Amino acid sequence: MVRTTVAERAARTPSPARLAAWRRGRWSEALCRWTLRLKGYRILARGWRCGQGEIDIVARRGDTIAIVEVKARNTLYAANTAVTPRQRRRLERAAMTFVSRNPTLNGLTIRFDVMLVIPMRWPRHLPDAWREGE
Repeated sequence: MVRTTVAERAARTPSPARLAAWRRGRWSEALCRWTLRLKGYRILARGWRCGQGEIDIVARRGDTIAIVEVKARNTLYAANTAVTPRQRRRLERAAMTFVSRNPTLNGLTIRFDVMLVIPMRWPRHLPDAWREGE
């Protein structure tokens, strides 16, 4: 039997603040999925991961695939500035991987959206927040 020390167990256990942030993020993503459904989108994937990164939500409406990044912060400004150029490039690479693994999506328009979530407000959807390569 392998014994672990208290320090080893503590290192694997997330802090209460980290756990609260993770829960807030999951709740925010669920709220955004419902918002998109109400707007007529069909959710194709959520929390999709690959070697290039994670896509929070992949949704489709008509001939458009929306790659949606969800940001939950205390203010709209903080949420809006949380999507960095590096993160945009990572999402673009992940989106290309997603489409390449789903051949039925070839030929559809890919759009990058951001959804901002702040306390006590409905999520704000920013369609076409940036173009690939910007």
